[in-house]
Amino acid sequence: MEKIATGKAYVFGANIDTDQIYPGRFVELTDVEDVAKHAMEGADPDFVKKFNKGDIIVASTNFGCGSSREHAAITLKAVGVGAVLAESFGRIFYRNGINLGVPLLVCPGIDKIVTSGQVLTVNIETGQITNETTGEAAQAQPMSEYVMNILASGGIKPMIKSQLEMQR
Repeated sequence: MEKIATGKAYVFGANIDTDQIYPGRFVELTDVEDVAKHAMEGADPDFVKKFNKGDIIVASTNFGCGSSREHAAITLKAVGVGAVLAESFGRIFYRNGINLGVPLLVCPGIDKIVTSGQVLTVNIETGQITNETTGEAAQAQPMSEYVMNILASGGIKPMIKSQLEMQR
């Protein structure tokens, strides 16, 4: 995992629920490449056509509220999101995302200094965010060492598997 993410911002509002991140009608898909084709489709049907690997999602409050399905976090990982920045996250979505290795950073007021299309640089570890388009900066809550270990491992399952192999 890269500790620095740089990419174009896609800004969404408050209360983006898991059905907007990954519509439930696609829940039967199991191939990760098929799942990735529907990322953010409920909020922006053309999102995947515009999105490039490493780009950054920015939202207001309560991003990922709603259902506890992991599919929402899986689709963001599969599409290659560099980071998701929001004022707050739905609790279950947040844990699902971190556990799957998706960098989710809490940053109060981030949606007020970024508009869609601007380029952001995010230090995942320290939480330092720079809007490369305007020069404005923001500070997200830094990630703990434990969360950084999960992200660096690609998720909690690979991290635990690696730790168990080291014990042998």
